[in-house]
Amino acid sequence: MNKNDLKIVYMGTPDFAVEPLRRLVEGGYNVVGVITMPDKPAGRGHKIQFSPVKQYALDNNLRLLQPVKLKDEEFVAELRSLNADLQVVVAFRMLPEVVWNMPRLGTFNLHASLLPQYRGAAPINWAIINGDTETGVTTFFLTHEIDTGKIIQQERIPISDTDTAETIHDALMYKGSDLLIQTVDNIIAGTVTPKPQEELYQSEDELRPAPKIFKDTCYIDFDQPAKKVYDLIRGLSPYPAAWCNLKSPAGEVLAVKVYETAKLASCSAKTAGAIDTDGKTYIRVACADGAIELRSVLLPGKKRMAVADLLRGFHIDNSYTFVLKSEVSFE
Repeated sequence: MNKNDLKIVYMGTPDFAVEPLRRLVEGGYNVVGVITMPDKPAGRGHKIQFSPVKQYALDNNLRLLQPVKLKDEEFVAELRSLNADLQVVVAFRMLPEVVWNMPRLGTFNLHASLLPQYRGAAPINWAIINGDTETGVTTFFLTHEIDTGKIIQQERIPISDTDTAETIHDALMYKGSDLLIQTVDNIIAGTVTPKPQEELYQSEDELRPAPKIFKDTCYIDFDQPAKKVYDLIRGLSPYPAAWCNLKSPAGEVLAVKVYETAKLASCSAKTAGAIDTDGKTYIRVACADGAIELRSVLLPGKKRMAVADLLRGFHIDNSYTFVLKSEVSFE
């Protein structure tokens, strides 16, 4: 069998999933159907917004399915009618067995981590938040438990100290697209030898999870070492973005999103959350050890801006403080 004969159904939703689909389509692979999430309202006007994968599918006249429920009998019947030999999943949702077990060659997923590490919804964010110096992409066959199937192939990339979730996202998107094509070619050639993930670790305690990111996850805890604060901020930049509450001397609190910082050995402020600023060009914040300098921030209702621009229009002096995480309620 060659790539023109192999019938592929592709499943994905966000930007990360568009590049691998594009590589399949432009590479001449036989994509007989694309599955993506249903349309949903977004933005202030609550206008219906297509997923990036849907938009690509429409632009390229690909057959498109948008099931609300993946176990729906009508959807399952329509999916079966495509008679796919292989299903490829990139940044989609958990599939029921009736779906992933349908094709004769199985269903494989492209995951943005070096499995078995960082199983879960946010592997890129957590690898950076945890200060890792390496990550990668993995293709693996789907099975009952999420992100636990047999590994087909992996590719690694370094994480530098200045990388953010955005830069690693883009690097893994392209690296993952290469790996996905290699995986399809090897499945066609019959040369894959999937490896059980259990062979790669001795205890579950060795594994680092990648759970969904919530609002409290994103709160900056200045009562932590500067390196951990720095890693949290770049691991959430630009989305969903780390944030903290800035408190004025009068007790007014303003939520501030932080996108870019620099690590410092120290600053004149000594108490965690305390500020050192000249009111014109810089804001430095004391941490449990060392400090960080804020470089790029966003205030409610404003655009992202450099700190020097913020200080030109917003008065902040050393009497302001950042509220520690232990003092914040996230209910």
